[in-house]
Amino acid sequence: MSFSAVVVRKNEEGKTSAGVEQLSDDQLPDGDVTIAVEYSTLNYKDGLCLGPGGGLVRNYPHVPGIDFAGTVEASQSDKYKPGDKVVLTGWHVGESWWGGYAQKARVKSEWLVPLPDGLSTKDAMAVGTAGFTAMLATMALEDHGLKPGEGPVLVTGAAGGVGSVATAILSNLGYEVAGVTGRPETADYLKSLGATQIVARDEINETTKRPLESETWAGCIDAVGGAMLARLLGQMKYGTSVAAVGLAGGAALPATVIPFLLRGVNLLGIDSVRRPYDDRVRAGQRVATDLPMDKLNQMIVPATLDDLPQLGKDILAGNVRGRVVVDVNG
Repeated sequence: MSFSAVVVRKNEEGKTSAGVEQLSDDQLPDGDVTIAVEYSTLNYKDGLCLGPGGGLVRNYPHVPGIDFAGTVEASQSDKYKPGDKVVLTGWHVGESWWGGYAQKARVKSEWLVPLPDGLSTKDAMAVGTAGFTAMLATMALEDHGLKPGEGPVLVTGAAGGVGSVATAILSNLGYEVAGVTGRPETADYLKSLGATQIVARDEINETTKRPLESETWAGCIDAVGGAMLARLLGQMKYGTSVAAVGLAGGAALPATVIPFLLRGVNLLGIDSVRRPYDDRVRAGQRVATDLPMDKLNQMIVPATLDDLPQLGKDILAGNVRGRVVVDVNG
C-alpha cells in the first residue's frame, strides 16, 4: 500500500527540495509500532528540516514532522495495540528519524504516549511540541514558587506557537500576562488569548549596560533568548524565575551573573525532546484541564501536506501566528 508523505531530498550540489511523494510501507524505518497518522503540526524545527536542515537532518531522503497523532495500525509492543490513539512529540523524530509529515509513521513504542483524555488527535496537534513546551514551562515556574497575584508574567514571542499556548494557559490559571511581540497587528489576537498587557519587542530587545533594572516581572516564559533574555533577567523580581524554551533571537546570552547573585533569579532550562514518560503524561493531563479549548481553537491555522514546503519558509521568517494543524489526509 502506498501513502503520501512530504519528502526532503538533497542534490549533489547540497541543495534541498521538499515535495509530496508516494511511499510504501517497506520504506518506513524500523520500529515496533506503525501508526496511521491523522494530524501533525508545524514548529520552528520543522521549518529547518523542510529546508536546509539546520544541522538536524542526518540522512536524505527525509520525512520531517517532529509531532504527530493518530491510530495504531500494527504493534509488536505490549504497550499498544491496533486501534489505540497515540501522540508523539520529541525524541528527534522528524530530525534523525522519519516523522509525521506522512499518512503513516513507524517509531519505537517508548517514544509514544496515549492520547490524553478529553483531547482529540486534532486537539493534540493544535497543542503539539509548542503547547507541550509551554505547559512544561508553566509547571517549572509553579514548581519554583510562581503564584497568581504576584505581578505580571512575561511571555516573549507571544504570538508564536509556544507563546500563544503559554498566554492562554497562564491567563486561564489566573495570572496577569504581558505578551511581547514584534508584530503590532497581533495585539488583538494576544488579548483574545488573555494577555492584559502588550509589550513591543523593541522596548526589551536591546542590551543595556545596567545589569539590574526595576523589578517588573513575577515570572517569564522566554522563547527568544539572545539579547532579549539578557535584558529581561535584569527586570525580574527578587527570587523569581525565567523558563527558557527557545532561541528565535539567537543562542548567545550577553548577560552578567548579577541578577542571579543579587536578586536570586532562576534561569530554568526547558527540554521537550527527551522528557521522561511520566512528565509527558502529567503535562498532557494538565493541558487537557488548564488550556481552554475555545482559545486553542482560535489559534489554529489549518494546513495540508501540500502547504508545508511554503509554511516551512514562513515560520523561519517569523510569519506564522498561532498553531498550524496539518491534516495529513486532507
